[in-house]
Amino acid sequence: MNSKQKMELFYRKEGSGQPVVIVHGLYGSSDNWLNIGKRLAEKHTVYMIDQRNHGRSPFANSHTFDDMRDDLEAFFEQHKIEKAILLGHSMGGKAAMWFAADFPEKIEKLVIADIAPKDYLQLKEDSQFYLHRNILLAMQEIDFSQVKSRSDVEDFMAEKIDNKRIVQFLLKNVERNKKIKRYQWRVNAAVLYDHLDEIVGGVNKSWLDDRIPITAYPVIFIRGLLSKYIQDDDIERIKEIYPDANIVDIPGAGHWLHAEKPKEFMKAVMLCC
Repeated sequence: MNSKQKMELFYRKEGSGQPVVIVHGLYGSSDNWLNIGKRLAEKHTVYMIDQRNHGRSPFANSHTFDDMRDDLEAFFEQHKIEKAILLGHSMGGKAAMWFAADFPEKIEKLVIADIAPKDYLQLKEDSQFYLHRNILLAMQEIDFSQVKSRSDVEDFMAEKIDNKRIVQFLLKNVERNKKIKRYQWRVNAAVLYDHLDEIVGGVNKSWLDDRIPITAYPVIFIRGLLSKYIQDDDIERIKEIYPDANIVDIPGAGHWLHAEKPKEFMKAVMLCC
């Protein structure tokens, strides 16, 4: 579909009360947020979306942060959400920051999970760019006509990616297409590969320069102390952009902090609300 058309994102909805919109990260989906969503739904109406090119949402030929911002704008409009707590993880955190910068009146609070407003491409060898490139290449290389079971996919991906946890996470994106009776990815790997430079490098300080300082809504950054995505020297950059931001550390948590330490994550999310 044309990226300029309004996209009907797949979503899950739980609870009632003040709206919370959850935006997952790269290779993620609403499925990854069901536990947190159910907890938040005790006091809130929680919308867990599948971003474009992920999960059960449509595939498109573009995957820029402008696309993701526009998708969120359309989602708020379609569901008549006037103002929400916006929670984004990783790539979803950058999409949330970009949306919030353009639509501050729609933000009750911005919660960013384990990502900083920086150009991760500048880290060169230490960036996640090469890891993601290898993942997306491997996803495109697999010949699903030869796949008889999920374990075939697991074996193939394990040969390409030397990290069991990442392989297990990626396997959540394997589904069986009943029409053609064949397994397939629920992630548009080819388009994500084409846009990987922006996914890794975009929504950095230079993108937000004309808005700084951003003080129109409360902002919380939650970082896993075992993750390298938000380093100590990133806090200065965060405070330049969001001078009133709260930074909450979760010891013993890596990048998937919401799954690893759900209680501590929930406590951080509920700050100020």
